Amino acid sequence: QVQLVESGGGLIQTGGSLRLSCAFSGRPFRSYAMGWFHQAPGNERKFVAAINWSGSKTYYADSAEGRFTISRDNAKNTVLLQMNSLKPEDTAVYSCAASIDVDDLTGDDYEYWGQGTQVTVSA
Repeated sequence: QVQLVESGGGLIQTGGSLRLSCAFSGRPFRSYAMGWFHQAPGNERKFVAAINWSGSKTYYADSAEGRFTISRDNAKNTVLLQMNSLKPEDTAVYSCAASIDVDDLTGDDYEYWGQGTQVTVSA
């Protein structure tokens, strides 16, 4: 069974940076595509960024393009989300997701999900 544990969230001022980390365990990490999603109170869960199994392809939501960077370290079984130039509208719970077979990495049809980490951006 795959387990995902996010960390790195917190309270940050507008314009600041955070780096989220997702620790993967339970299966061979190298086989899984990984994604980051966020959900603000009262809103649907939304796609933020994704990376394929090898790290050769990355995908970003329009709101994240140019500010966020997703990466993975297959030796450490970890996927990272570097978030720069944060805005109040980035405030949400950020969750990582994993799937060995997903047609659309930007959709939410992932097999496994973490519990999430709160990111709060103050104005």
